[in-house]
Amino acid sequence: MTADSAPTTATALARWITGDLAVPAEVDAAALRHLLDGLGNAVAAARAHAADPAVSVAVGLGGPAEATVLGTGTRISAPAAALANGTLVHALDFDDTHAGGLVHATAVVLPAALAVGEQVGASGRQVLDAAVIGYEVACRVAAAAPHGFHAGGLHATMVAGVFSSAAVAARLMGLDAATTVNALGIAGSQAGGLLAFLATGASTKQLHPGFASQSGILAARLAAAGATGPETVFDGPHGVYDALATGPVDVGVILRDLGSSDPRGWETTRIGIKPWPTCQLAHATMAAAGEALAAAGVGVEEVTALHAQVHPDSASVVCATDRDLTRPVSPYAAKFSLPWSVAAILVDGHVGVGTYAPANLDRPEITALAGRITWDETPGDGVAADAPGDVVLTLADGRTVAGHVDRSPGGGSAPLSDEGLLAKFTGNAGPEAAPLAEALRALADAPDPTTLLTRAATAAAVPLEVPA
Repeated sequence: MTADSAPTTATALARWITGDLAVPAEVDAAALRHLLDGLGNAVAAARAHAADPAVSVAVGLGGPAEATVLGTGTRISAPAAALANGTLVHALDFDDTHAGGLVHATAVVLPAALAVGEQVGASGRQVLDAAVIGYEVACRVAAAAPHGFHAGGLHATMVAGVFSSAAVAARLMGLDAATTVNALGIAGSQAGGLLAFLATGASTKQLHPGFASQSGILAARLAAAGATGPETVFDGPHGVYDALATGPVDVGVILRDLGSSDPRGWETTRIGIKPWPTCQLAHATMAAAGEALAAAGVGVEEVTALHAQVHPDSASVVCATDRDLTRPVSPYAAKFSLPWSVAAILVDGHVGVGTYAPANLDRPEITALAGRITWDETPGDGVAADAPGDVVLTLADGRTVAGHVDRSPGGGSAPLSDEGLLAKFTGNAGPEAAPLAEALRALADAPDPTTLLTRAATAAAVPLEVPA
């Protein structure tokens, strides 16, 4: 970059990451809601032993006692702790989603913020500020290529997450802007995350946020040690979008309204919170199906068929016919089957962590109804995660009943209420939920995250009872 040329996107972003930060109160509140949700999901996963392989490997990596594995008293190196904690947040697929980028933001923000925050002795306010920065980076990098990474077979959470975690680490480590540019450039060479799990039921998706969090911290450390990365990592040529995105890209999204005094300019306020532990791209159809059954005023046994209108980008993920959508091969495969999840919510009236227990995958009443669910791909003006849900039920008496929702519940025009969030958190965190929630809400005024981590370990010690 010459002296009179415009700064690259990475340079401008790094200046914001390392500069004075003025966070509107509404953005702080949104970040705390998402950290609470993410912490609850991590504790639930720890209670259910849903991420044991990642936790075991991270603990085995060891290293200096810098950061705590969530839900335990074990302290290991910050990158290793972030590997475990990112996997814990995402293990149940119950964590939040930014619709514009189709990215699980907290799964890559919380692990880096807590691990590096603990490592450097940061205050609660510094951890919260770094988390807000992480939210903005993750959401903006992903939203610059809406569904573009998924279309090429990559998980946007891992692609964008390496940049988010690098930004969080750079902020907490006190790196200057030039070094942070290098951290972002190095992070770009670690972006990835294959969607190959979709056709196999493999658990690699659970690991992606852990990989991203670990890689982002390593990128910041490498930059601090003198390694360099390309400042053209976003703009190209041969940048992350050139190499990994398919379809339209607007790199300007990364910097647009960044740091605005208006809270509506912050992507942190646009992240949705999941009501159900399954792929968010099925949620609108699930909600519409529930509306239709309620309007019909009959039991699910009267439903002879269901037909849905599904956004093409959603259909490619949750309606892909290269696998059996009625008898999924694993709990994770069930979470990525729209017919199975829709059938489950109609049969049981709810969907929870226990819905996807292995013993439930071949329940005849669910598989039979799933086999009677069909769909058309219906393009819309917006992104798939914000698309409406539309279904038509056919009943045994020949009637048809329509169901519609404007978007999936939990975000946008249908945010999860504070009461709903607390109920979800309590279900995840168990009998020790109240003191853990109190510690999280007090984060901005806490001298460090120690109390929060101690409360999380206490909550995780109570086994999670997963009902059938």
